[in-house]
Amino acid sequence: MTVAEIRRLLNAFVLALPLPPAHTLHWSTWRRTSQARARRSHYQRRLGHHASRRAK
Repeated sequence: MTVAEIRRLLNAFVLALPLPPAHTLHWSTWRRTSQARARRSHYQRRLGHHASRRAK
């Protein structure tokens, strides 16, 4: 987890007006999934780009 995500979770659970814990956990799961999707797309794009350069 990043510092920003830990800070947001701490704020959500302790400091801010309370949101339901399920909401906060759902957001955290969504964020981690989104980051993983972006990471995969980044690697696939770069690998595809390098593969097409080799084929030329």
